[in-house]
Amino acid sequence: MEKLKIAVQKEGRLSEKSLELIREAGVRHNQDSKRKLISLGENFPVEILYLRDDDIPQYVADAVADIGLVGENEVMERDRNVELVERLGFAKCRLSLAIPQSDTYTGVAYFNNKRIATSYPVILKKFLEKNHLTAEIHEISGSVEIAPGIGLADAIFDIVSTGSTLISNRLKEVEVVANSEAVVIASPGLSESKRKILNDLLFRFQAVRRSKSNKYILLNAPNENLEKIVQVLPGMKSPTVLPLYEKGWSSVHSVVNENEFWEIIGKLKEYGAQGILVIPIEKMIV
Repeated sequence: MEKLKIAVQKEGRLSEKSLELIREAGVRHNQDSKRKLISLGENFPVEILYLRDDDIPQYVADAVADIGLVGENEVMERDRNVELVERLGFAKCRLSLAIPQSDTYTGVAYFNNKRIATSYPVILKKFLEKNHLTAEIHEISGSVEIAPGIGLADAIFDIVSTGSTLISNRLKEVEVVANSEAVVIASPGLSESKRKILNDLLFRFQAVRRSKSNKYILLNAPNENLEKIVQVLPGMKSPTVLPLYEKGWSSVHSVVNENEFWEIIGKLKEYGAQGILVIPIEKMIV
């Protein structure tokens, strides 16, 4: 049987989150990735390849790997012929321009004729061309944020998550060029059998992701306000309502999106709901 070759980052936070997602999707594989370049799936037809993150788009484009779990920033920078098939919702960051805190920023024209240090020259060059700017790009790897402080550059273009690294180097973020998150990319020429394995895997990924953003909720509701409570809790289709032994009360079961959770809880209490239990969902299939 054909196996789907999955490229993941060899080490780092994105690697840990990617392998966690694969594990939560029920795919077992030998875990000794620190010493091996390949892990074999034990209960699902996959091979996991451990690579440098900036090599993954090229390996997928060349069909050495069938799919890759990688940061979107690397996909944009490498600019290879790959298919973006799924956004994974973690490892979110942005690619931004930053300048010394002491400088006054008046708009993108600030960067005209400036020296900009970056590890992402391709994305930066496209931004400069789009805005009709001329700047000197200094391509460096690692510790981009120190470039202005040592006189190597006037500004930087780099990944920003919390912004704390910029602050500690007396820089300020002034222009967000692109947003990034972990994505699944695929080789455009996947065979029909490998495409089926990929779709099965994506189905599992989506079930895991939905479970993390939703909670299962159980509560006791007074029948006099049952209609109002049901309106607050639409659920996946509609809430489950069961009569309680005590007359005048019902048990209501539903699913609540985490982003709306506290607002909904407030309304439920307002309508007299009691004994509200909130339970994590391991998997969510729709």
